[in-house]
Amino acid sequence: MATIETARLLLRAWRDSDVEPWVQMNADPRVTEFFHRIYTRELSETTAQRLRAGLERRGYGWWVVEVRKGTAFAGVVALQEVPFPAHFTPAHEIGWRLTPECWGRGYATEAARAALGFAFNRLGWNEVVAMTTVPNLRSQRVMERLGMTRDADGDFDHPRIEEGHPLRRHVLYRIGAPEAASGGLNRQSRPLR
Repeated sequence: MATIETARLLLRAWRDSDVEPWVQMNADPRVTEFFHRIYTRELSETTAQRLRAGLERRGYGWWVVEVRKGTAFAGVVALQEVPFPAHFTPAHEIGWRLTPECWGRGYATEAARAALGFAFNRLGWNEVVAMTTVPNLRSQRVMERLGMTRDADGDFDHPRIEEGHPLRRHVLYRIGAPEAASGGLNRQSRPLR
């Protein structure tokens, strides 16, 4: 499994010591403002085990984001297959979740840019999508900084969120491998191993 290095960050495998900060991050209402479900301690711990095993097994998935010479657990960045059926699936997606203390520093963009470089250069993916609920403008700004393009015709009602829920409508963003190369993703990260 590759560890990915950027100027300020490491995208790395999970450690036992990451579980508690993951639980705390998922319990923070600022982080979960646009989440449909509540992350109990049990759900967070179970999810951490599953994400850790998936990353180890596939060599990509949900990496822990570590700030070099700083915060050991700043959050996570993910590359995965979209885990539900939709009009745009099968597809690969990118996502991120950072602790509020690490917001506003460009870490989400830097980590996601590195993950996209890995997706296109190492995994050979042709396209990656990102999605979020309509009111989550903060994540949409990260998608735009990454060079992703809003696919307004691709916006959709999330199949795992019940009808009438205010977070059901999602926006869809896309980026293809040639766009990523021209956006400089190839130069932003390098695998350590």
